[in-house]
Amino acid sequence: MDPYIIFGIIGLLLISHGVLTKKRKLQDLEYVAGGLFLLIYSISIKSYIFIILQIIFIIAALWDYKFRK
Repeated sequence: MDPYIIFGIIGLLLISHGVLTKKRKLQDLEYVAGGLFLLIYSISIKSYIFIILQIIFIIAALWDYKFRK
């Protein structure tokens, strides 16, 4: 098994848990962490559209973490 698949699985689990989390700040942090793991996975498979998507997702989650109350 490709070790980068583990990064993808962890990212998916973190984002899935973030959806279920009720605490807004924790949710955003889980989105960022999951997005970073999925970014590593997408770089490993050289999926450029997915790389761009993950970067935008991470920036949006960071923005939400910083500016939402």
